[in-house]
This record gives sequence, C-alpha cells and structure tokens, in this order.
Amino acid sequence: MPVITLPDGSQKKFDVPVTLAQVAASIGSGLAKAAIAGKVNGKLVDVFFLIESDADVRILTDKDPEGIEIIRHSTAHLLAHAVKSLFPTAQVTIGPVIENGFYYDFAFGRPFSVDDLAQIEEKMHEIAQKGHVVTRKVLTRDEAIKFFKDLGEEYKVRIIQDIPEDEVLTIYQQDDFADLCRGPHVPNTAMLKAFKLTKVSGAYWRGDSSNEMLQRIYGTAWKDKKALDDYLKNLEEAEKRDHRKLAKIMDLFHIQEEAPGMIFWHPNGWAIYKAIKEYISGKVAEQGYEEVVTPQIVDIELWKKSGHWANFGEEMFTVKTEDRTFAVKPMSCPCHVQIFKQGLKSYRDLPFKLAEFGCVHRNELTGAMHGLMRVRQLTQDDGHIFCTEEQVQEQASLFIQSVIEAYRDFGFDEIIFKLATRPDKRLGSDALWDNAEGALAKALSSLGLAFETRPGEGAFYGPKIEFHLKDCLGRMWQCATLQLDYAMPDRLEATYVAEDGTRKTPVMLHRAILGSVERFMGILLEHYAGKLPVWLAPTQAVVMNITDKQADFVAEITQELKKHGVRAKSDLRNEKIGFKIREHTIEHVPYLLVVGDREVESRTVSVRTKDGSDLGVMPVGKYIELINAEIARRGRTE
Repeated sequence: MPVITLPDGSQKKFDVPVTLAQVAASIGSGLAKAAIAGKVNGKLVDVFFLIESDADVRILTDKDPEGIEIIRHSTAHLLAHAVKSLFPTAQVTIGPVIENGFYYDFAFGRPFSVDDLAQIEEKMHEIAQKGHVVTRKVLTRDEAIKFFKDLGEEYKVRIIQDIPEDEVLTIYQQDDFADLCRGPHVPNTAMLKAFKLTKVSGAYWRGDSSNEMLQRIYGTAWKDKKALDDYLKNLEEAEKRDHRKLAKIMDLFHIQEEAPGMIFWHPNGWAIYKAIKEYISGKVAEQGYEEVVTPQIVDIELWKKSGHWANFGEEMFTVKTEDRTFAVKPMSCPCHVQIFKQGLKSYRDLPFKLAEFGCVHRNELTGAMHGLMRVRQLTQDDGHIFCTEEQVQEQASLFIQSVIEAYRDFGFDEIIFKLATRPDKRLGSDALWDNAEGALAKALSSLGLAFETRPGEGAFYGPKIEFHLKDCLGRMWQCATLQLDYAMPDRLEATYVAEDGTRKTPVMLHRAILGSVERFMGILLEHYAGKLPVWLAPTQAVVMNITDKQADFVAEITQELKKHGVRAKSDLRNEKIGFKIREHTIEHVPYLLVVGDREVESRTVSVRTKDGSDLGVMPVGKYIELINAEIARRGRTE
C-alpha cells in the first residue's frame, strides 16, 4: 500500500492505490478544488494519475510556475478545440507553450482575420465554461495513426510517424475534441478562465521555408483576470516603448529593404551608439585589455579549423574570389587567436586580454529580424582572455564584477545568473567540460551569487555564464556572456611557454558585457521609453531663443556647452517658445535652456527639464557644473 511523502516531509498512508486527486482531497477540499496536476517522484503527471507504490508527491496549483505552464498548454488545446468547432476543415498541427503564453498552428485554406480571432476567443470561453472533463488515453502507434487518419488530421499522422517507435503515445480528450499530447493537462476546462488571443501570423510547417505555410494563432493565459489584465497592460506599455517607434520620434536610425537586417544610423542614433562604445572602451582599458581590429572576411579554412563552419556554417555569409572561398566573420574569436599566436608567449604574458568592437554578420531568417533586437549586421563588444588553468576563476570573477558594475551604470540593478552547460553537439572531451563547468560555477559561488543551471544550453566549444537583466516592465534580456573554452585554442594551435619550459595550450575565456551593441541599445530605449539618462541622450541640451534679439547669445552658450563636452544644439527658428519646448520634450531632450532679454542681460539661462520641472535661472557656468555632475553619475540613482 502506498506511503505518500509530501514536500513538508509529512507522510500519508493509503490502504489502496490512489490518484493524485485523492491525495489532494485527503489534505483538504480547497487543495482538491485547486489541484491542476502534480509531481510524482519528480515527474509531471495529471491529477488522475494512479499512485500504486511509495512516492514523493507534490500537488500543483495555479500558484506554481509549472501550474501556469499547464494552464497555458491546456488553453492551446482549448484554442484548437474552438477552431475545429468553428472551422471543421482546419487541420491541427502543434500547439506549444511559449513565454507568457502559447500558440497553435493550423492548416487552413485562408488566413484567419481579426474578426475570426474574436469569434474563436468567444468560442473558447463558451467551451471552457461548460466544464468538460479532460481525459487521457494511451494508444499503440497503429491505433494512433488510424485514430487521426479517421479524423482526417494528416499533420497529426505525419507527427506520429516521426516519433520514435518506443515512445508512449497518448491523446487527451475534452468533449468531442481529441489531440495528440504528452500532457499533463488541467482536469476540467472550467479551470481555464483568463486568456486572450493576441495575434495571428504565418508559419512554415516544421519551421522550414521549403514547406507549406500554416496559420499561427498566438495567445496568453494566466491564473486569473487580474494577472491577465496586468500582463495586457504591460503589453500596451511595451507597445508604446517599442524602440522602432522611438527611433522615428527621436530620429535615430532606419532600416530599408535594400539592406535587410542592417542599420542606417542617423546622427542622433550614432551619438547614443558612440556614448555606449566610449563607456565600454573605458571599462576594458581599466581591466587591462588591448583593443584590436580584425578582418571582416577570412578564408573558410580557418572557420573549418576553429569548428565554426561545422557548427555555425548555415548562419554564415560567404564570398568567392580567385578560386578561394571566404566567410564574413560571425564572431571574432578565431581572429583573436591569430593575434595571440604572433610572437612567442610566456606564462608571464598571461592573462593576455584582447577586446574588439567586432562588426559581424549572421544570416538570420527574414521573419526572425526585429528592429535593433535581431539584425544581420551587428557589433559585438567582443573580448578574449588567454590565461592559465590557475587563473580562470580569478579572471571569471573579475569579469562578473565588471558586468554588475556596468549594468548599474546603465540603470539595471537586477541581474539573474545562469550557467549553461554542455550541449549534445560540442567540441572537446567530457573531462574538459567537467573542468570548464566547475571553474565557472566556482567563480559565481566565490562572489556569493546564486545561479541556476541550464543543461545543454552551452556554446559548442564550452559552457557559459549568461547574465539576464530585468527591465522596468519585468522583461528579462540575456546580454552579457562569459564562455570558457579549452577546445578552440587547441584546435588553432595556440600555445605559451610554461614555467617549466614546456609548451602548453592556454585556456580561452570569451566574454562580452553588452553582447550586441545594437540590441543593447534597443533594450535601453525601451527601458527608459526614450527618456535616456543625460550621459546617453543624443542631444543633452537645446538652447532656445524667444526672439531674434537673443540669437547671438544662444549661439555663444551653445558653443560654450560643446567646449565642455555637452552634446548641445541651438534652436533659433522663428517659432513660439511654447512650440519649441513641446517639440523638444517629445524628442526626450533632457534639458531645455530658454534665453530671453533678461537672460542676455544677466548672462544666465532659464533651465527646464524633460519632465517639465523648472530649475529656474542660473549662470551658464553653474548649469555646466550641474549637467556634467549628472553625466558623471550616469544611470545611478544615488
């Protein structure tokens, strides 16, 4: 008879095998009603799972992250159920959970319209409110194929045919709708209360552009209406903050069809870019790096030798000339190894640190590109540390501290650390990976930093620490990385002379604080809604006259500000001062300096801020002190 051990260590004994639902009921009626699914010996199962022997059991509700995921997965099935009810000729394919929601792909003779989405969502609510019981059934491979063939669901049959023969096949049914799925699912559709369909788009079957186009419906689902409303409000706010909209308002950059995924920087955008770049250049100089520049195209043989061609070749652009094939670099690491190899290196030269704002190209799919966030041409704040085995932990710790410092200066205080470990497709032996993963884990632990492990998410050449920062809307962005690599320097024959006179291969640390300058700039714009801190603002101050009589003094002040390193402009247009102030406020200029007759006479300026605050009249010298102090403070609030 089973003995059930609960998360708090307490135990419950049963005389007969019991379902998870019965375990929940034995604890309390409230838990029985709220139970979505559970974990039995660490495995996710439905509430009707039968426990026949001793087990560790945890009941999941909508308060658990896994519970929310199950709600979302079940809502994807609810979506498919509604579509089949309204459009019987539509064929169902796949419907996975994604961040904050789900999607489902359908084969249908026409695109779904906005009106269709509203109708489908209404039908979903109708089905959910009927409280259909959800059941699970195990089928043999032949039974499953026949079942879906009889339904006319050709895509489900194709999915089953691709599933390994030894895998258990299950279907979940609610009312007259059945779907192939591993589960688990909510026990009753009445538990699906807070959801919203968000958009529809095209999607290729199996993600392959050579396959047929399907219709993908996206949605979001939450535990209750309040959580849903909060999320939708955040979506609305994110829409307002979209960096592509801000780029038009602030005249930062544009993208056009003749250069897809590549940025045309305007003066304002380039001013922000340069401010970011100058900051990072100062940081790497403090940390003992030497800045370098390496070629844009390199013979494909180097990329083959480094391992990039085998692991990354599909994303690389190539150029042929004079019977040679060159690849446009997707990253700078093999080129930095070539610099390390110039001249004999000794253990006394280590750590040897190189940094580069490397312009790299990656052949992203057209549908994946998105403003600054995903481009084909990007600039990495790339850097590599060549060091001994004994220096790894110290160098990793120093880099981690520098990232925390830099993010604080940019205005981000919350960082999540993740250790991504060996993927299936990788270079190097298991022993090398053991050493590499252990070194990075120790670096994080030595700084007292909590981290989560992401199995299989490392780069092909080594494990990595991922730095995920949280923006003002609570969105997580993975930017900085630190990757430990024993394999590449060995493959490219990089060596140094050890203290005992032997030749040894250095350990290589790949690191970036921002990752992609373009993407980081997009994150900054959305985090601040375009109202960048003064040190990053493209125009830090605009000096405006009220009448033509003040034009000369405005020009004089503007030049004085520029002389002291302030990015200043003058606005001498024959417009009302209120109009000028409104226009530059919309453009998110931090300081607006107004000059009238009184200011000319006293050689002062009237200072306003972008949020409408009036700082009063002050001498130009005092204002320069004020703005330079704010620039020096960067994004810090203290």
